[in-house]
Amino acid sequence: MSDVTGTLFVVATPIGNLGDISGRTKSILGDVNAIACEDTRTSGNLLRHLGIEKPLIAYHEHNEQALAPALADRIAAGESIALICDAGTPTLSDPGFRVVRECRRRGLSVSPVPGPCAFIAALSASGLPSNAFRYVGFLPPKSAARVRFLESIREATETVILYESCHRIDKFVAEINDVLGAARVICVARELTKLHETILTGAVAEVIPKLVANSLRGEFVVLIAPVDFQL
Repeated sequence: MSDVTGTLFVVATPIGNLGDISGRTKSILGDVNAIACEDTRTSGNLLRHLGIEKPLIAYHEHNEQALAPALADRIAAGESIALICDAGTPTLSDPGFRVVRECRRRGLSVSPVPGPCAFIAALSASGLPSNAFRYVGFLPPKSAARVRFLESIREATETVILYESCHRIDKFVAEINDVLGAARVICVARELTKLHETILTGAVAEVIPKLVANSLRGEFVVLIAPVDFQL
């Protein structure tokens, strides 16, 4: 325990396939004093799979601002805490930023335990340029706001990456078609690392019929290629 005392570990967890968890992740989760997690039920299932029993602290978007100082107090007192989210890497469209910032403000130790990240996984398998990219997380739910965003990246020279809800994915790709044109190259990745993993890359006009022909359930990553990019 001495090598992890007084540290906040930012720990990535699998985005679907539990086989992706690393040996270091297992070790850290087994050594810390407590685990701050987005949903105690989801994280409880993961820990049971790993055979690990640790106190779980519910840390999510509704309480993270209030809870961050208390977690930092515990770390300052010498405890080690692992920060995880339901899937993937904390702080990336998931809770975690505020406690990391609080620890940095106080000069406390923060250590990343890298691993799965849905948008990086999608980018690596998309065939779109990866030398320069822009990640924007989730777009606003209103169509008008999404259209304004698409208009702002019409001449983008880097790959633009975002997450989209299963409830809006069909509408969103139609908006891409309307605003950026049917020839714009995109990639839509669904359920990465899971049984029904789907990765569709091509011109918008080619991707749309393939997308709607499949299930629209699950988690989606959408990548939009630079304006002049061609496969």
